[in-house]
Amino acid sequence: MTVTIFIVSLLGAMALGIPISYSLLVCGVSLMGWLAYTGGLPAFDSQIIAQRFVDGADNFPLLAVPFFLLAGEFMNAGGLSRRIVNLAMAWVGHYRGGMGYVAVLAAIIMASLSGSAVADTAALAALLIPMMKAAGYQINRSAGLIAAGGIIAPVIPPSIGLIVFGVAGNVSITKLFLAGIVPGILMGLAVGVAWWIVAKKESVKSSPRVPWGERLKVTAQGSLALALPVIIIGGMKFGVFTPTEAAVVAAVYSLVVGLFVYGELKVRDLYRLTLAAGKTTAVVMFLVAAAMVSAWLITVANIPTEVVALLEPFLDNKTLLMFVMMVLIVIVGTALDFTPTVLILTPVLMPVVLKAGIDPVYFGVLFIMNNAIGLITPPVGTVLNVVSGVARISMDDAFKGVMPFFIAHLVVLFALVFFPQLVTVPLQWWMGR
Repeated sequence: MTVTIFIVSLLGAMALGIPISYSLLVCGVSLMGWLAYTGGLPAFDSQIIAQRFVDGADNFPLLAVPFFLLAGEFMNAGGLSRRIVNLAMAWVGHYRGGMGYVAVLAAIIMASLSGSAVADTAALAALLIPMMKAAGYQINRSAGLIAAGGIIAPVIPPSIGLIVFGVAGNVSITKLFLAGIVPGILMGLAVGVAWWIVAKKESVKSSPRVPWGERLKVTAQGSLALALPVIIIGGMKFGVFTPTEAAVVAAVYSLVVGLFVYGELKVRDLYRLTLAAGKTTAVVMFLVAAAMVSAWLITVANIPTEVVALLEPFLDNKTLLMFVMMVLIVIVGTALDFTPTVLILTPVLMPVVLKAGIDPVYFGVLFIMNNAIGLITPPVGTVLNVVSGVARISMDDAFKGVMPFFIAHLVVLFALVFFPQLVTVPLQWWMGR
């Protein structure tokens, strides 16, 4: 009955049009009322809800969120994003379907800078969709490709999604960051292969080959942008700074480069960019705080134990259990946005993961990858909404365009389910073990 109360209160509030953050609070209040009624808690106490709400946001690792968001704003306004696109265009733009490869390569590089799928997709779409449209590419296919590239950002470090999961699941964020490198690159390669197949049907002329001298010039101009992921990953690997400190480094670095080196970021822009990052941070932090109320009550109500019992037949087979959980998350991801799904399912599934002896870092990377894929599936599909808005096409057309790349992402996801060594072995190398 407790599980029913949890599901009905959450989905019922969402069905009434209540925002997801407030729906989580409604769910928490409903669970507390039920527990007080059944004797699971001494009484209904609104002060506990308020205290858990505040405690949910009072977490040092979460400071990385506003700084990485701020870094992303500085990068886009300071010209780093444009130089990355120019760099990719110089090296791969001359191949058949070259602008598609530019989109994939630029998406991978930008994913290693900002960690936000929505920000990366918006920046790439604004830069590349007009160019691809003018070159004769199918607009819905181009939009789908950029959307599929954008969702690599939550997997490759620095990833805001991995930070949120690490806090909610009490998992090392540094290990999550390092474990996400290879899966993120595999996602990019899979999208590139899918584009290679699709591009055969595109009747467009290839861009002229850029001379080597120009390539080196463009690469030099983009070198400062390329240096940032090296600084972040190297700094964490060698223990120079934590993920939270890395976020501050990224924000300061992108500010200095955009303001003093490239000169495209102006002092008058700082207030607007900081305000934009602050607004996005407020949304994320409110969601985290509200989810922590429900997470605590989920634990008190013993829901994880019930879920463990429900999945008992699969506990002896880690691969089958991971497969079942991934299918469940794919389904949930079509109805819920990225952050709410992470915050709701983490406290429910983590006890199952630990009970089965699955590496929580490995699970976390696949969990975040799965939720990222949900960003390009209707009806919610935040990234799909962004790219369809920029391209000025319908959601249906955008989804038709993204379908080949959606399948490519699923292939990578389930390949990692059946071959966990693709995640765990590189992690051991990164950690020096």
